Amino acid sequence: MSRTYYINGSAVRELETQPVRRPQRPDRRRIEEEQRRKRRRNAARRNRERALYMSRGYVMFLSACVAVVALAAVSLIQMQSQVSQRMKNIAALESQITDLKADNDARYKEIVTSVDLEYIKDVAINQLGMNYASEEQVSYFSVENNNFMDQYEDIPE
Repeated sequence: MSRTYYINGSAVRELETQPVRRPQRPDRRRIEEEQRRKRRRNAARRNRERALYMSRGYVMFLSACVAVVALAAVSLIQMQSQVSQRMKNIAALESQITDLKADNDARYKEIVTSVDLEYIKDVAINQLGMNYASEEQVSYFSVENNNFMDQYEDIPE
């Protein structure tokens, strides 16, 4: 291995100097740090083991909680099913009501258009002998601010 030197002023210097390695003895800080790390690792390992361990009572409690949640979910789904079924039933009944109203309106119009008032008047006058009321046959009654009148006696002639 050849060493190269150069001159800088009155001193000769070595170009590539290798660091002098001293044998390292364990530093007190490093030892304490390693012990702390080891304690932390052991504590973490113990915590993990404790977390994985479950007692029978805890397992029973968790099982009961799961059962309660499952029952609540099933009952909620049943209620939603019932609500949707009732909504379908209501929609069907409303459709049926609409159809019946349309049929009723159509029949009412058919009845109204089938009645000929001139024919009724002709039959009443010519066949049944009816005639219009004269002025003496009309009786007037005073009605208090009601829309109807109660009859307690016979109407005087």
